[in-house]
Amino acid sequence: MKIGIGIPNQVRDVKAAVIPAWAVAAERAGFSAVSTVGRLAYPGVLDTVALAAAAGATSTIGLFSNVMLAPVWPGALFAKEIAGIDGVSGGRLTLGIGVGQRPDDFLAEGFGPGDRGRRMDRDLETYRSVWAGEPIGGGTSPGVPAGTRQVPLLFGAGSPRALRRMAEHGEGYVAPSLPAAMIGDTFDAARAAWREAGRDGEPRLVAIAYVALGDPGRGLANVADYYAGSGPFTDLAVSGVRTTPGQVKDVVQAFADLGAEELFLNPTTDDLDEISRVAEIVF
Repeated sequence: MKIGIGIPNQVRDVKAAVIPAWAVAAERAGFSAVSTVGRLAYPGVLDTVALAAAAGATSTIGLFSNVMLAPVWPGALFAKEIAGIDGVSGGRLTLGIGVGQRPDDFLAEGFGPGDRGRRMDRDLETYRSVWAGEPIGGGTSPGVPAGTRQVPLLFGAGSPRALRRMAEHGEGYVAPSLPAAMIGDTFDAARAAWREAGRDGEPRLVAIAYVALGDPGRGLANVADYYAGSGPFTDLAVSGVRTTPGQVKDVVQAFADLGAEELFLNPTTDDLDEISRVAEIVF
């Protein structure tokens, strides 16, 4: 199982200037990829900005969105933005997307939460069209440079509709940020949807676990703050934060046992030293 590390783009009041240095340190430490967490109505740094900063500062480490709220964007605009980030990185981006659920994250007029699932189904075709270099905006010109690739897609959420979407359009599934003991059934559901869609092999399965090693109290508070208002999910997310080396080792083993291909250890503060603390445990 590969081990990636999150970028602290959604730590409350993150010092945005830390993001390029964070990506460079993660690359040097040997993590497989850096990832973002997505919300709009929160005092953090937008996923696309964080990923672009990481792309420009690094040369080999993978980039991943974990997960980005795609329906809050107009489809063609989102596709062009993602193509640019992937191009800057030299083709290192994997796009994890979901429909979102918080009404306050849907900021663009005409792109509210009510029909977000239908919009995603429609926009998936738009993404492919834009990335293929087809004309956009009713004109005759493509919106992306020649040679733009089809960016790999993974999907979050666990509803039957979301899992069908994953199996029909994606390369795999991103589990929610819950304790490992609660993820086995969601991985099984993703595998079942994959088989039902007639796909060969197995879906790529990606997991998330929060860590708070340098300042556990602050880290736990930050996770509770980020997920505030999410009902029972808030307490579950906080309970899954790993605060000791032994707990980090245990969660790595637990997700490996579940068949995850990659585990992202998400930071809960923007302390750069957290990268070396995690690396010393997992490598």
